[in-house]
Amino acid sequence: QVQLVESGGGLVQSAGSLRLSCAASGRTFSTYSMGWFRQAPGKERAFVATINQSGCYTHHADSLLGRFTISRDNAKNTVYLQMNSLKPEDTAVYYCAAGRLAAMRTNNYYYWGQGTQVTVSA
Repeated sequence: QVQLVESGGGLVQSAGSLRLSCAASGRTFSTYSMGWFRQAPGKERAFVATINQSGCYTHHADSLLGRFTISRDNAKNTVYLQMNSLKPEDTAVYYCAAGRLAAMRTNNYYYWGQGTQVTVSA
């Protein structure tokens, strides 16, 4: 089974930037599409971005286009989320996930990390 560990979260001021990392175990990382999701207090888990196995295809939530960018490095078994121009409403726990398709629905993903907290202050 794949184990995923997120890192890079923390406290940042509005308009700041942060890069999240998700490290995967095993030697089959390149066979999975990867996704980033986030969950704010009192809200449902929401789609952020996804990337296919090779990294040639990406899709981002419309509201985050131009600010957030997903990428992956298969040689390092790692997927990244670059977050720029952060806003207080970006505050949430951010989760990475591995699945078959580069899709927006949570049920597409087989494995999930424990999440990393991102807090954006005004």
